[in-house]
Amino acid sequence: MPICNKGFNILSRNIFTSTMSSQIIKLTRLRVVDNSEIGKQAMLEGKPPRCIHIYNKKGVGYIGDKVLVAIKGEKKKGILVGLKQRQNPKVPKFDSNNIVLIDDSGTPLGTRIHVPIPYILRTIMKEKTHVKGADYTKLLAIATKFV
Repeated sequence: MPICNKGFNILSRNIFTSTMSSQIIKLTRLRVVDNSEIGKQAMLEGKPPRCIHIYNKKGVGYIGDKVLVAIKGEKKKGILVGLKQRQNPKVPKFDSNNIVLIDDSGTPLGTRIHVPIPYILRTIMKEKTHVKGADYTKLLAIATKFV
């Protein structure tokens, strides 16, 4: 067996490498892009929210999906509005994983979204808005720019 200069056995080490995941899964750090008070405080302290649960059957978050996040010791819900991972050809790829915080009825906690959101989010949110369920049209109304 080869031995390196410090006496460690090189072949007995188990080194595992895996590709970096750019998907939204559990414990993924997210960036709050609205002007909600709890979101601003968490981002200023350098403790961004982490994903706890994704509300879809796949277990991987995509654009427009609702997620449950842990932020400043509280559980809040949010909508994914920008992702690092590869998207469909008409959906732009972002530099960070962006989220907008909402309450249980789908109303955004902030009054403005600071970053541009994808135009296709309009069609995705209108499909997910139900007559008796959550109303996501308010989220589209507070967006300032679309890409």
